[in-house]
Amino acid sequence: MKKKTNLKILKFPGNASELERRVEAILFSAEEPLDIKSIEEKLKTRADIKKILNSLESQYKNRGINLICIANKWSFRTASNLSKFMNLQINTKKKLSKAAIETLSIIVYHQPVTRSEIEEIRGVAFASGTLEILLELNWVRPSGRKNVPGKPIQYVTTDDFLSHFNLQKLSDLPNIEELTSAGLIDNANIDTSIFGTGKFYKEQIEEKKENIYSDIDDMLNQTLKDNEDKWYL
Repeated sequence: MKKKTNLKILKFPGNASELERRVEAILFSAEEPLDIKSIEEKLKTRADIKKILNSLESQYKNRGINLICIANKWSFRTASNLSKFMNLQINTKKKLSKAAIETLSIIVYHQPVTRSEIEEIRGVAFASGTLEILLELNWVRPSGRKNVPGKPIQYVTTDDFLSHFNLQKLSDLPNIEELTSAGLIDNANIDTSIFGTGKFYKEQIEEKKENIYSDIDDMLNQTLKDNEDKWYL
């Protein structure tokens, strides 16, 4: 004998007629408040829309979402006494300007780097908001001051920058040889020194050292194995 289970079915908001359900769906899916005429056009059925709206208004009266009428237009809204618990997060897409992309590239390959050093490499002064938008995106951040007269602020990339571009470390970025072979830059017309400074360069050097040490270990292990094989023979 099968054990009878008690299923709890949520009825939201209550026993509604078919027309009420349709009007409810129309209002939920609407991008803006609707007047009675607009609801009638979408419903495509003759009905007492005003009566249906009043019924739905009553059903939603004590819920977290209320049906309200403002300027003869109806819409569902969060209950006014719950508004303090509501937070709206808006994501907006921002297209980086050419200046911002160049600035980011310089910071990536030169960091830590000062504002004046960025301007010197680019050959032009900063446009208003160029560095600020990178700071707002949290792709770059201030990182101390350079020990020179005036002590200017230095800038470096952040973990958010690595995460956004799916990088585990800076040395995962392409170096000049890789960019040249991919046809993305012309080696003859670019100052290669920009790829030989800062944290990126240091990580590249450390990675090369690790690879060298790994190769040496493999070579020694293979040599020992060969000698052992010879001894047994």
